[in-house]
Amino acid sequence: MKLRTVLAASTLFTTFALSTAAAALDVNIAANLPSVDVMHGAQKVTIMRNQDQKNTLNPDFAKTSRKCPPFCIQPGELATGVETIGELEVLHYLKKMSDGDKSILVVDSRTPDWVEKGTIPGAVNIPWDQLNIGKSDPITVQEILEKQLGVRNQDGFYMFDNAKTVVMFCNGPWCGQSPTNIKGLLKIGYPADKIKWYRGGMQDWEVLGLTTVKPVK
Repeated sequence: MKLRTVLAASTLFTTFALSTAAAALDVNIAANLPSVDVMHGAQKVTIMRNQDQKNTLNPDFAKTSRKCPPFCIQPGELATGVETIGELEVLHYLKKMSDGDKSILVVDSRTPDWVEKGTIPGAVNIPWDQLNIGKSDPITVQEILEKQLGVRNQDGFYMFDNAKTVVMFCNGPWCGQSPTNIKGLLKIGYPADKIKWYRGGMQDWEVLGLTTVKPVK
């Protein structure tokens, strides 16, 4: 994980055009990475950390304890072959998406009421309860798989040759929404190496003071 983080930071720094204003920030994302520009819908958004060094955590993510189950701490490795990633890797995938790489999709798995509180710029909301394979409406699931994740249905079998690399997250290490979707995708044969899990989710994103936005309408 440490090597991946270093490589991601290096890639971000060498490929992103940094403005003079961005370079002057006091609170950078990484030592040589002040900010990252991504597309959120049709709007360019600059992701950076909150510059107020007295800023405190968003109250929506200040609670330390929730009833378990269902809000239980998730493992570091969710499933064999599914890579657990951090913020720098998420930024890397967001930047690739914004640069036109249509083989990647960063997915906010939370329900719309939570997404309205703020999401990661560039992420697309696919509510976990619409992609809960085996429990959600099968037609809705199939539409998501085919229209958003690049899965083909051929003679009743799912084909994953053109499936997107999906980066999935939800509310944090205590949230089971994206893990539920990931496990469901694996059960129908979605390639594990095409699934990335941002375990820290919005909890860690908020703790680090990174930019959030309202969902695209």
